[in-house]
Amino acid sequence: MASSSDPWAREYSEASRLADDVTSMIADRGSLPQSGPEIMRHTSAIRRKITILGTRLDSLEALLSRIPPKSITDKELHKRQDMLSNLKSRAKQMATSFNMSNFANREDLLGQSKKAADDMSRVAGLDNQGIVSLQRQVMKEQDEGLEKLEETVLSTKHIALAVNEELTLHTRLIDDLDDHVDVTNSRLQRVQKRLAILNKRTKGGCSCMALLISVVAIVLLAVIAWLLIKHL
Repeated sequence: MASSSDPWAREYSEASRLADDVTSMIADRGSLPQSGPEIMRHTSAIRRKITILGTRLDSLEALLSRIPPKSITDKELHKRQDMLSNLKSRAKQMATSFNMSNFANREDLLGQSKKAADDMSRVAGLDNQGIVSLQRQVMKEQDEGLEKLEETVLSTKHIALAVNEELTLHTRLIDDLDDHVDVTNSRLQRVQKRLAILNKRTKGGCSCMALLISVVAIVLLAVIAWLLIKHL
């Protein structure tokens, strides 16, 4: 691997760390509630980082394609191609798990679906002037691809703003619902307390009634006994 002063090496290191952050955030997402504003904000942050990761991968692809011939060995070039391919596969897998279909089409959008080996084959057999002309052509194609990407980014920005407004509205609705639930719960607790007091009073009334009936029964038995004794 090249030294840390190598632009491609620095960019790859940052992209790799970003991929690790996304992986950690995805793992933390499992401990959050399945619904609610908290997991919605967490998911939005994950999607945003995956998008940034895709941009870094595009930059790595461009840097790799602009490496001058013979500046690195073929072994190092193939190693970087494999490293980039593995990181792209990892990013695509994360994007697919969040239904980010646009991420999977980034290479087609930028016109970079061909492998770097094909780019190297275009250089073979060219003299210095031919290589310069080819580089200009490649840069022109990349500029056109970046213009398309800019249009897509602007469109995505408008969509993201609309989604953000929708999420803000849903968050307010959820907060209002929580307030209504709290109010209803307080009312329910007051009703339960009133029912408990009424229940105690009802039990006390039954006890007094039973005592009164017992006294009346004793008096009636005494009267009946007295009448029987009198007639005897």
